Amino acid sequence: MNEEFRPGFGRGLTVLVALIAAVTAVTVTVTSGLTDALLTLPWLALLAATCWAFFWRPSVVVSDAGVRLVNVTRTIDVPWPAVNDVDTRFALTLETAYGRFRAWAAPAPGAGSALRSSMRMRRPASTDPDDVVEHESSSMGDIAGSASGEAARIVRRRWEGLRDAGFLDDPQLEFDQAPVQWHWRVGATVLGLVVASVATLFMG
Repeated sequence: MNEEFRPGFGRGLTVLVALIAAVTAVTVTVTSGLTDALLTLPWLALLAATCWAFFWRPSVVVSDAGVRLVNVTRTIDVPWPAVNDVDTRFALTLETAYGRFRAWAAPAPGAGSALRSSMRMRRPASTDPDDVVEHESSSMGDIAGSASGEAARIVRRRWEGLRDAGFLDDPQLEFDQAPVQWHWRVGATVLGLVVASVATLFMG
């Protein structure tokens, strides 16, 4: 069974940007006419496409085969036998036999967010106000509710389950390097929209 992590903030932002672009397109059409709307459309499409590529599409997919990191420019498939450690210092980072791979979809929280979350994790253990128990993660990136923390929890749960079951006792690497798929089509689409948008500057 696959488990997919994609932060809600990115999806919400993408939907908001798409709605703003749609409303803007309709408004320009009504107030300035179809010609101006057509000149504006490439810019709006570029904005929406860029937001989708940066904030909606990236994800972390965990399966019995390994971890798939869908980043902005490429997708990396890391099989479980290659995983050596899971870090969250700056973002969810897989330490593997092939090198280090970070997940764009799972950044670690900023200092302010981490501090607020850390303070919420402090709770009284008794009625004595001086008797306080601190629940501290080994890394700020592991804080529950953060993108890096939630993604790491999913990855570690599957990884540790396979390891405890003995499936990783004698790891064999099938590939010399981690399989990588570059997002050529996404890049070409964004580049095409950039060219089209710049072209409108000479058509007005």
